[in-house]
Amino acid sequence: MTDATTDAPGKVTGGRTAQLQHTGLRHGWTTGACATAATTAAYTALLTGEFPDPVTITLPKGQTPAFALAAEDLRDGEGEGEGEGEGEGEGNGEGGGRGGRSAMAGIVKDAGDDPDVTHGALIRSTVRILPPGSGVVFRAGPGVGTVTRPGLPLDVGEPAINPVPRQMIRDHVAGVAARYGGTGDVEVEVSVDHGAEIARSTWNPRLGILGGISILGTTGIVVPYSCSAWIDSIRRGVDVARAAGRRHVAGCTGSTSEKVAVAVHGLPEDALLDMGDFAGAVLKYIRRHPVDRLTVAGGFAKLSKLAAGHLDLHSGRSQVDKGFLAELARHGGAGEELAAAVASANTGLEALRLCEAAGVPLGDLVAATAREEALAVLRGAPVAVDVICIDRAGTIVGRAEPAGPRGPHGRG
Repeated sequence: MTDATTDAPGKVTGGRTAQLQHTGLRHGWTTGACATAATTAAYTALLTGEFPDPVTITLPKGQTPAFALAAEDLRDGEGEGEGEGEGEGEGNGEGGGRGGRSAMAGIVKDAGDDPDVTHGALIRSTVRILPPGSGVVFRAGPGVGTVTRPGLPLDVGEPAINPVPRQMIRDHVAGVAARYGGTGDVEVEVSVDHGAEIARSTWNPRLGILGGISILGTTGIVVPYSCSAWIDSIRRGVDVARAAGRRHVAGCTGSTSEKVAVAVHGLPEDALLDMGDFAGAVLKYIRRHPVDRLTVAGGFAKLSKLAAGHLDLHSGRSQVDKGFLAELARHGGAGEELAAAVASANTGLEALRLCEAAGVPLGDLVAATAREEALAVLRGAPVAVDVICIDRAGTIVGRAEPAGPRGPHGRG
């Protein structure tokens, strides 16, 4: 997607990218991007005997950042592998098993101007050759957590390397294999120096992710966070949309919900607002500077916070209220056993899945109630509002249209 920008004098510059640039803050890289770069460098060293430094990767939206290596280590192993041909440190030298040749590369995470607790952490990836047909197998090394409870996008027992970083790593492993004659069958062990200590400052322990941090990211880029700068960029985004004659805008919590809003409504770039966690900022500014229609699109868990009356959706200032979700589920026909299960769910996603399995439309109820809260903040401004809730994969799990049913609170 390109920006709706122009250099002509007197013309406005619009689009989500322009809104981000207006914050004046330097972006950074996710742990997932760092792990992908480290894996790419390590696997390249296994097949060629040399570490690329810097190592360049391709992010989901096409950006090609280069990362300097902070650590590297190529080992011949101790002859304990299951395969043959462990190699002599050059050529492809593919051996097999955990005892064969291995390569480790490490990259220091730069979070830019974002106050990220993982800024400065050393993200390491150790790659070992596996027998043909094994595919890419992920392991949690020291400092990377392991999932111990249901409700997350990973199965219990899996290393806390989220789906998008896993796919990025698989894609780059395949690219290195194709370039240097490997099979792409490898074990990738991601570790983070002092990760267990860093994780104490995150929600991982409460979510049942134990032993370290998670390897995260959907775009590979860390968007810098500043309340004043971000709210100012939202206001500028509304102004730009109105100046361009847009009467329908979308406030989105992230890039995935932005794609869904575009797919559903066909909105142009300059009608998209990167709302992030600042739902209140969007609603209050549009109350004073109305458009005909506002779409609020975001993850189910974040929009459940809006439904519960929170206007700041950041995890540090508001939490998913499973008791509130249980109340909504009851209004949707859930019995007490299901309501109790929702109230004790590990995550909002788990609560949603429980209700979906029972035929209770919790997603629609959250969307409808979030819409009522949005209308309450708009205070009668002439703005039609619809809400779209999605899961982590971008699947729509709840909708509320301007003339749709009311939520259980009956507001709006």
